[in-house]
Amino acid sequence: MILPEPAGLIESLERSGWRTVIVATGGGSEAIAHLLTTPGASNVVLEAIVPYASGAVDRWLGGPQESYCSSRTARRLAVLAWQRACALGTPPGRAVGAAVTASLRTRQPKQGPHRIFVAVQTLASTRVATLVLLKNARSRRDEEQIAAALLLNQLAEECCRPPIHRAEMPLLEGEQVEFDRESAALAWQELFAGVRRIALAESVDQTLARTAGATLQSPQATLVEEEQVLPGRLVFSGSFDPLHDGHRLMAATAEDRVSRRIEYELSITNVDKPALDYVEIRERLLQFSGQTLWLTRAATFLDKIDIFPASTFVMGADTYKRLCDPKYYGGSADAAARSVRHIAESVRGIIVFGRQIAGLFENSVQNDVPETLRRVSLFISEQDFRRDISSTQLRQQEHSSTSEPDDHS
Repeated sequence: MILPEPAGLIESLERSGWRTVIVATGGGSEAIAHLLTTPGASNVVLEAIVPYASGAVDRWLGGPQESYCSSRTARRLAVLAWQRACALGTPPGRAVGAAVTASLRTRQPKQGPHRIFVAVQTLASTRVATLVLLKNARSRRDEEQIAAALLLNQLAEECCRPPIHRAEMPLLEGEQVEFDRESAALAWQELFAGVRRIALAESVDQTLARTAGATLQSPQATLVEEEQVLPGRLVFSGSFDPLHDGHRLMAATAEDRVSRRIEYELSITNVDKPALDYVEIRERLLQFSGQTLWLTRAATFLDKIDIFPASTFVMGADTYKRLCDPKYYGGSADAAARSVRHIAESVRGIIVFGRQIAGLFENSVQNDVPETLRRVSLFISEQDFRRDISSTQLRQQEHSSTSEPDDHS
């Protein structure tokens, strides 16, 4: 039995006031039973969820995942668990989200490696641990215990002060746990907790940051009060996952048209998905060396025009169409019409770029939108701009070139 003695962990978490939600996508779920059979666990563990099937993970995370066994998926699950702990009444500073996703031994030999990803999310930090196991060197039972022990160890490492005894996992030659941890500056924490809606990201030289190590050179953010955001900006909003040449050309074209410098905006929140974790925020910010980037909680365009008054916004034809689609206003055509009028009255302008959708290039000027919206819009023609590239395609190409099939269990 390699799992740590749970009483000390429960006692330490309870003494510090931590309350946790745990998510396991199958592998590592033994940690849940290990904790819940311990007296006092009900004072620490608010909820434990096992979304085993891929469809169950999709429902939790708001759509299909590019990889179900990855650091990113584990971090997303941990963020959602943290949000769930807050929703259950825990103060943000005492909430913990813990998640494990694993691809372990099954009846049929796996094509990909056996690996485990554990993430722990608090208001102060994102922690992720990765372990690749020597393939077919253990039974499923032994791999399960290692996954559970890794989850409990990371929970203890992040939350227990003073440190408590952790399980010594019997790793084989060549096996090593790799760690990544991002501590959040005050601005990030206040955005994450919903205390503020905007912060100005500080520029960090990407080459220096990656050479010196992200833990030393991570980008941070400057606290900005909303009334300090002056009107009349040129704002390019997006997820930028990743930022690519199409985005850069859109920005340069927009700057030429209105003679203003582009300012990027990245919302850490999404209507249907978990908030971005701190590791994810760090990676996105490192793409914007020398650029102005705002971090916000503006999940919708109505939120964005409220934060950036009388500004000009840059967007693709697909996003532009959604501005007047009733589906994004609770299915209400009246609500969509009111929102379109509010947008038209609030913005200084909207610069719209065509883009390829479902294999067909959609020219921005062809969008069927209300005249009130069209009057404040500048449509960039296909002759002036066309780049058939998307962040989704780039992520898929990157994933297929760096990983093997990855069913989780």
